[in-house]
Amino acid sequence: MTQGPSALELLSGYREPSFIYKHWAPVSCGLFGFLGVCFVNWGTRRPPFSGIQKHIIATLVVGYTGKTVDGWRNEYLAERDAVLRHYVELHPEDFPAPIRKKWGEIFDDWAPIR
Repeated sequence: MTQGPSALELLSGYREPSFIYKHWAPVSCGLFGFLGVCFVNWGTRRPPFSGIQKHIIATLVVGYTGKTVDGWRNEYLAERDAVLRHYVELHPEDFPAPIRKKWGEIFDDWAPIR
């Protein structure tokens, strides 16, 4: 039997985030701010795009808020991963490398009943 990657190897991997991942929060939140102003205009029976300055301000403010919150989230997740990695380094006996199995070893034998 071969052994799979250890817990520390799984936690140590780094992957460069994609372009969409980097810009998802500010763009989607900015779009939400823009559409929110359109909805308020519709609710007050104005043309959807009237008061374009409100659209611009809401898009920028809500987009910046989304970027800030996403940055806080990334910092929190990085700190959590560092704590987990440190714990695994201190207690390697609690995280043995899993033994790799084939599908035939996992599933029971099956005989169809007809």
